Amino acid sequence: MIAVLKDCYREGMTRALILLAAVGVLAGCGGGSSGPSAERTVVTGFYPLAWAVRQVASQDTEVVNLTPAGAEPHDLELTPRDVTAIRDADLVVFVSGGFQPAVEEAVAERDGSSLEVLDGLSDPHVWLDPSRFAEVVREIGAALGRPAAAAALADRLLALDSELRRGLAACDRHSIVTTHSAFGRFAARYGLTEIPLTGRSPEAEPTPRQLQRIVERVRRSGATTVFTEPLVSDRLARTVAREADVEVAVLDPLEGLSEERLAAGEDYLTVMRSNLSVLREALGCR
Repeated sequence: MIAVLKDCYREGMTRALILLAAVGVLAGCGGGSSGPSAERTVVTGFYPLAWAVRQVASQDTEVVNLTPAGAEPHDLELTPRDVTAIRDADLVVFVSGGFQPAVEEAVAERDGSSLEVLDGLSDPHVWLDPSRFAEVVREIGAALGRPAAAAALADRLLALDSELRRGLAACDRHSIVTTHSAFGRFAARYGLTEIPLTGRSPEAEPTPRQLQRIVERVRRSGATTVFTEPLVSDRLARTVAREADVEVAVLDPLEGLSEERLAAGEDYLTVMRSNLSVLREALGCR
């Protein structure tokens, strides 16, 4: 009886060893690589660029957004970890023009590939013009070797551009009063006039005399709404709206989305369409 048990034990061990060997052979097969596929890391300055890269990149690409969800990206301060991420990334996608000076400085110190999407133009808010953003997406696709994926996303952006042009083609008013000068490209694209309360940085504060001039300009423009932003204080906008006797609404420059909004499924396309709806109501579009 003991001899029989020993024979069964030897047979079981032999089968187990054969099975393990077969698994090892199969694991070694597949494209000549003995290990897992190496990931590519792309570092981006803030939300719209991160969104575009994620849409275009392959699944094995890690996309790092330097600006935390819900944070305002202007004058972002980099941590040592951020600087290391920029240095070691396979690609960095960023906007120049002083939009994020710390990112520009860190990129200047790296040796790897970088994609600057402003191309010498003065207004860094390229993503608020979907037609220009489509060009940026194609540049990202070329840098990642993913032209087909980029072309598909570019088509969606051009469809959005058509929606915006149709939706803003026939309006009673054409002036948009914004918290800071983020919508210049957008306004130029769709036949509007932007009246910003501050310059490129939303944290700037006008002097009392400048504030009075802004209020007077808002009154003359016939605008019925002053637009606030989700990521910055609405105090100045509400002051101007009160002095000019107009309404307040939210127009999102899409410089970042909070964790809650991302979890709710909001993204670049949904927010741009929400902006269109808000503008159509404020401008009296038909």
